[in-house]
Formats: sequence, structure tokens, C-alpha cells
Amino acid sequence: MKKMQIFEPAMCCSTGLCGAGIDSELLRISAALSTLKTNGIEVDRFNLSSSPQEFIDNKIVNDFINNTGVDNLPIILLNDEIIVGGRYPSNDELVKFLEIKDNLFQEEEKESTNCCCSGGNC
Repeated sequence: MKKMQIFEPAMCCSTGLCGAGIDSELLRISAALSTLKTNGIEVDRFNLSSSPQEFIDNKIVNDFINNTGVDNLPIILLNDEIIVGGRYPSNDELVKFLEIKDNLFQEEEKESTNCCCSGGNC
């Protein structure tokens, strides 16, 4: 199984989904990682403020930060190689990188759009 790790900039909490102004990209990647986990695919996620030792201990990440600075985070590693830097991978990229079924995220979107409210007023 492939090993994916996400090294993120310092955020107020482990997901960055706190406070009044939630970043839609952080919301999307959190939902994608939740879908992966539900389907038995673990992705390690490290935040610079809550897991600084992970950044120090990982030579690839440490070298990246020393060479480019923290402004280019997040970086995504797949089997200890940087595959994406400065942004989060799209859902399509996650499917490709992790070699998982390509409809995994579409199924999740379909389930989350089912409305349970009467009269369609949700």
C-alpha cells in the first residue's frame, strides 16, 4: 500500500477548520481524507504548529523547508517523495496517486447531497 503524508503550515488546529473564516480548500481536503479513512486508506497529516517534531525528523521535509521556506507548504509526500508542493492535491490526483477506484469521491458527494428535509427547504 502506498504511504501518503501531508505536511501543512502552522494552523490553529490540526485541520485548520476553526474560526469564523473557514478555507474551502481545507474543508475539501478534510472531507477527502475522511472519505479515504472511511474506505480504509490512511493518510498521515502533520501541522507545523502541532507536530513540529515530524518536520524536523523527516529529512525530505526538513530539507524542503530549509531550501524554500514554510511559505511553500503544504507538501505532499508519496512513499517518501514530494509529489505536490504549495497546494493540496485535487480529488482526482488523490485517486491517481493512491491508485484507488475513481468513483470513490463521487459516491461520497452523492450521499452528502441527499436532502432529508421536507419540502426541500434545507
